[in-house]
Amino acid sequence: MSASRSEEAEDDLLAAAEVRARLSCPSCGSAHVAQVLGDNGGVSYVCTACGHSWS
Repeated sequence: MSASRSEEAEDDLLAAAEVRARLSCPSCGSAHVAQVLGDNGGVSYVCTACGHSWS
């Protein structure tokens, strides 16, 4: 039996939350990281603790 659409959406949200939880700043190690979109549509990250940014 396949999962319902709401169960699949919930699984996707949980997977995304797990990725965010593991994401940390390579400079200071802080978990206070924001995902930002660049002008060309790319995804970058910025540490809100030290200001370091990376993609």
